[in-house]
Order: sequence, then structure tokens, then C-alpha cells
Amino acid sequence: MSYTVTLSETSDKFDVQPNEPILIAAERAGLQLMHDCRFGGCGACRIKLLDGQISYEEPPFGLTEEEHNQGYALACQALPLGDLTISAQLRPAGFISADYHVATIQQLEMLSHDVTHLVLHIPTASEVSFHPGQYLNIILDDGSPRSFSMASPPKGDIFDLHIRRVPGGFFTSRLESHYQVGDILDVELPLGNFRHDVDSPQDLLMIAGGTGLAPIKSIIESLRSDPTTRRIMLYWGVRRSEDLYLDELLHQWARELPHFHYIPVLSEADDQWQGARGYVHEAVCRDHDDLSNFDAYLCGPPPMIAAAKRELSLRGISVERIFADSFNFTHELDGSVA
Repeated sequence: MSYTVTLSETSDKFDVQPNEPILIAAERAGLQLMHDCRFGGCGACRIKLLDGQISYEEPPFGLTEEEHNQGYALACQALPLGDLTISAQLRPAGFISADYHVATIQQLEMLSHDVTHLVLHIPTASEVSFHPGQYLNIILDDGSPRSFSMASPPKGDIFDLHIRRVPGGFFTSRLESHYQVGDILDVELPLGNFRHDVDSPQDLLMIAGGTGLAPIKSIIESLRSDPTTRRIMLYWGVRRSEDLYLDELLHQWARELPHFHYIPVLSEADDQWQGARGYVHEAVCRDHDDLSNFDAYLCGPPPMIAAAKRELSLRGISVERIFADSFNFTHELDGSVA
């Protein structure tokens, strides 16, 4: 026995088998729903249930309790319990599929005690269009991927990455001891659905945790010369002042760009720190009671994303206007280490 799922936007219908995720059934029917990690971590495949019920084998951590209570579900994990009507976003007609390329390490330097600046030269990617905010995969010798957001905007064949060292991580630890300028890496790009909604008239609230700054930086840099850019407020949360590896650059941008505001936030500040303290989403909430004029762009670890989503929705930002890139790609979710 199968169930029928109907897309409210297009009236398309497809069948799904019991205990089969909605995303898998949609793909079998030739419908490309928006998605990314497939593990329930990123939230990119979020749909809204208009009629019917679903279940999960395990609650996905890419969906907050507030989103669940409002009728949202993640298509990659949701199992229908009967016929459904859903609202879902399809991949646009001009969607750019990822492809494989050969990259050369052009620059390799430490930005801080645990963040490496990796610059890749990818000649065959010079004509590849990607959206600021997307990421690429570095493919290791065993074929496993390591995912890193592109910190630079689309500008030809040079790609910047900010890579935080993961304790015990195979790839990130070898960046310091094994790889050197001139080495060759296999890469896959572009990937991911995190990007700026260029058609929105709202101001931009950007919240980054650690190296979650990378895709946020790509978006901001792509908007620097745009005269129509609305106000941009960037809150960057790290533990200590030495973790603010691009602090000087961001302060410079704040001085140069009248529409850009930068607030660094330390969760483990010492007595010398004169700026914002605590968790980054708490600093946002202290500064703003009403955020209804903003779209929110969040990038960082899953607990930060979940906490920020919850608090921002209480201050006037609808779930549909909160865009998130949670740092929990496939290689982290399936148990391997970066």
C-alpha cells in the first residue's frame, strides 16, 4: 500500500511507500525538492504539512520544536502516515549541478591558533557560477568528502576557505603537517542551498559562530558595491578574543561601509574585553526587541542555530525568513571526522 503526496504549489502528486522518506519518493517521481545533507541536520529540505501526518525514526536536529509545532517537517526524514498535502520549495530551473574539478593549493597560512586560510586555484571552475554562501567538497584519497564553505564571492578561479582544526581530524590536522603550496586536491562544487535572497527588501541580520563566518563573509563581500543593499548587521560569536581571526578586516568594513555594522561577541571574555559578552544570539536579543524588519542568515554549530531560530522567531522574524547553514555536513553526521 502506498500513500499520495500532493504539492500545493503545483498540484503535482507522487506516491510514497510506508517507511519511505518524502524526499526519496519525490526524487523517484522526478521532482527535485530543495535539500542538502539528507541526514536531517541542515534543514534545507524543510516542508510544511498542510494536511496529513508524518513520523520520524528519530527527531531530526535540523528542525526546532517551534518549527515542528508550526507544522514544518524535514522531507529527507519525514515518513508519511497516510496521504499528505505539503508546501515545498522545488529547485529552480536554473539550478547549477555540482561537478568535479582539480584544485591547486595556492596559499596556506594560519589565521589564528586553530583556523587555517586555504586558498585554492581551480582553473576549470572559472566559468562556474555559484551563489555566495555555498560550499565545496574536498575529496580525500579514499573518496570521502570534507565540506567547507567558500569565504570569497564568485570571482573567477580563486576560492578562499576558512578551516578550523578539528581535534583528531584526519584532514584538518594534515593541513599543518602534510599539505603544502602547489599540492593538488580533487574538489566538488558548488553545493548547498544557503544564499542571500536578492529579491527581499528586508534588512539583513547575520549571525555567525566561529568559522561560520566564511559563507556570511562571501555574502557580505558580494554586496559591498551594490548601491541597493539594505542595512547589514553582523554578529560574530567566538569564545575568546584570539578567535576573532578577521576582526580587523570586519572593523575596517564597518568604517568604510555606511550600511554595515559589526558586533563581535565573546562567550568566554576576560576582564580586558569591552565588547558584547555571552552567546551570540543573546547579544542580538539584548540589542533588539523587534526584528520584524530583518531577514536572518545563520551559520555555525547546530546548538547555536537552534537557539537563534527560537529567539529570533519570538522577536518577529518568521520561520520562512530565517536562512540557516548548520555546520553538520555528511562527513560529520555519518560518524567520520574532518
